[in-house]
Amino acid sequence: MTFLRKRLFGIVVLAALAITALFALVVSPEDAQQGDAVRLLYLHVPTAWIAYLAFFVTAVSSILWLVPRTRRVTWDLLAGASAEVGVIFTGLTLVLGSLWGRPVWGVWWEWDARLTTTAILFFLYLGYLALRRTGVTADERGKRCAIAALIAFADVPIVHFSVTWWQTLHQTGTVFNPELNAQIHGSMAFTLVFAVGAFTLLYGYLVMRRLRIAELEEGLEDRELELAIAERVRSEQPVPA
Repeated sequence: MTFLRKRLFGIVVLAALAITALFALVVSPEDAQQGDAVRLLYLHVPTAWIAYLAFFVTAVSSILWLVPRTRRVTWDLLAGASAEVGVIFTGLTLVLGSLWGRPVWGVWWEWDARLTTTAILFFLYLGYLALRRTGVTADERGKRCAIAALIAFADVPIVHFSVTWWQTLHQTGTVFNPELNAQIHGSMAFTLVFAVGAFTLLYGYLVMRRLRIAELEEGLEDRELELAIAERVRSEQPVPA
């Protein structure tokens, strides 16, 4: 993607986020029960969706790296870039959930099934990111991290279905519930869908930029390794008499 297209993409993302803020704060009405606290929904749901999406991309990229036929260093770098963005949005999901829980539940935090499994997901992928800094070679790092990413991803469906598998304080899905019966309508529904779309664009932009940085870092590491090997070879050559 050329510089101009990247800049245009960034402008589109900013515009989408600005429109989301306008609808969330001005156009969309307050809820009859939750009052203005419901406006956090337009941030909380999109950040949770991006966490799911990011870790799904990490899992798929990890599988593509593990399969010899499709193995490319780009898949490993994409997995890492997406996981970094996913961890950020998972952290935001937990923070926004706490901000919403204080006026609605009366507490900042409750060891609810949804909250607990989401916190576990957050720390699993923090561990994954830490693991990416280990390994002598790119192949060694890629193998370890790909397996770890697939293990960590097993928690994603647990997080999603926790509100239906157990009795929890957290409400069931506003849109994606077992009955597929959306609990939101009108301008609130439009704002929520638009917010999800805007945050998806933001995710794509952030991953694109982080992947580019990772590719530059990978190239720098390769060049440094080549220089180190060349220097070692020169130092081991016998000095002419």
